[in-house]
Amino acid sequence: MSFELPDLPYAYDALAPYMSAETLEFHHDKHHQAYVTKGNELLAGSGLEGKSLEEIVKESFGKNAPLFNNAGQHYNHIHFWKWMKKDGGGSSLPGALASAIDSDLGGFDKFRADFIAAGVGQFGSGWAWLAVKDGKLEIMKTPNGENPLVHGAAPILGCDVWEHSYYIDYRNARPKYLEAFIDSMVNWDYVLEMYEAATK
Repeated sequence: MSFELPDLPYAYDALAPYMSAETLEFHHDKHHQAYVTKGNELLAGSGLEGKSLEEIVKESFGKNAPLFNNAGQHYNHIHFWKWMKKDGGGSSLPGALASAIDSDLGGFDKFRADFIAAGVGQFGSGWAWLAVKDGKLEIMKTPNGENPLVHGAAPILGCDVWEHSYYIDYRNARPKYLEAFIDSMVNWDYVLEMYEAATK
């Protein structure tokens, strides 16, 4: 399979004022496109052609850093766009997800605080995650293009904390961006979909 840039599932201005059209245009059309273009160049001759994106991510980790970086970021961003929606966020979660957050993470407010802390505490570029590991929810953070797949977990929500994801809108105020992500942008229905797939 070759990598392809997916269309955004909403208009460029759909997430405003929490994420601007300018941020989405640069982030999707330039940054994500670059991972796709470079990833395809690096995939050729890697021995991983024809595998699924998840397999490419897992099998290139620790063995082919340039391919891993681009494949990892391609995977992360495919889901990142779907993890957001217009009028998203907030604490009203689908039942199964709310129950799991209560039992595994100590309730929504603790989850929110811990997820934001993971994103704020990721030094430099990286991601904050909600993932399923051994059947339980876990909050994780990873550097650069890494994601929970390479740590034996299934990501069900991720927030990009590379500066290009928030600098136009928030400058250096990463905590405010993470708060806006949880409170006003998350597509909980897609998180539930990924949770159900990860816990089958």
